[in-house]
Amino acid sequence: MAAFHHSNPTDRDIRRVLQKLLIMLSLGIICVSLFYFLAGCCESDIRENSISHRPASEFHLSGWYHDRNGTFTITPVLETNNSVKDWMAIRRLPQALIIGVKKGGTRALLEFLRLHPDIRALGSEPHFFDRHYARGLDWYRSMMPKALDGQVVMEKTPRYFVTVETPGRVHSMSRDVKLIVVVRDPVTRAISDYTQIISKTPHIPTFETLAFKNRTNGEIDSLWSPLWIGLYAQHLERWLAWFPRAQIHLVSGEGLISDPAGELGKVQDFLGLQRIVTDKHFYFNKTKGFPCLKKPEGSSKPHCLGKTKGRTHAPIDPEVIRRLREFYRPHNQRFYQMTGQNFGWQ
Repeated sequence: MAAFHHSNPTDRDIRRVLQKLLIMLSLGIICVSLFYFLAGCCESDIRENSISHRPASEFHLSGWYHDRNGTFTITPVLETNNSVKDWMAIRRLPQALIIGVKKGGTRALLEFLRLHPDIRALGSEPHFFDRHYARGLDWYRSMMPKALDGQVVMEKTPRYFVTVETPGRVHSMSRDVKLIVVVRDPVTRAISDYTQIISKTPHIPTFETLAFKNRTNGEIDSLWSPLWIGLYAQHLERWLAWFPRAQIHLVSGEGLISDPAGELGKVQDFLGLQRIVTDKHFYFNKTKGFPCLKKPEGSSKPHCLGKTKGRTHAPIDPEVIRRLREFYRPHNQRFYQMTGQNFGWQ
């Protein structure tokens, strides 16, 4: 009988087996990566959470063997727990909108709300429903930050509140969307608006000139934008034709300064979130004249809004202010009746 001879495996044989295993494992990893790519989950978030920038202790599983000059080392290939969450996050249309009003405190409200871990808010104003509606909902969705299930996606564009077409367009996107409006004494708001305008175009006529059609008989020009925005009842009426009052939450701009934690608490309730942003997050900046964040997440320094916030208002003739208060009084009373809230404006 022919004898069968068994030879001991050589280093070359072992290396060949290991190389085959490496190829099989690599193909599996490529398939997984391809799956996430097709699912739209492997965008910039992966780069931001790159393995090379994370300590090895954060990896919960090691990867494949890698042949380097005849030696085999273990290289981590699976993402961290946080990165897995990033992969699970998707872009969704917003469930809440801050729709107004300009110079009411919308930027402050957005920055304060972004402290909440269950809120994912777009930092810039997309102006989708008033300027870019023709781009479509897919474009709008692409602008939103990625979010996990249970997180609230939101954006703010103060112009929405006063744009005629916007309520119907928002309703077409979602009849369940939650709407937030920051309102402020319309006279103070108009002066703040004008102060911002002259900071950009300093050679325009005075506030007193623009506020009146006829200064002699005191006829107010209610179509001048800084005054027109303050006709809150008129604008709210359009929104109430599309949405129930319970879906619209009003934030006091004055309260956002004097009691930010109180206003934020009510907004968190309205959004169905736990009250996580509280008074421990704020301190009052006497120079700015409004609250600032003590220490935003990821920072060792307190944070105040930019230098354009808290400007010293342009000086206005007290007689003009008195006439404007008389003009707004019936409009304010109607607004209080519509909302069931008295904001105490003079």
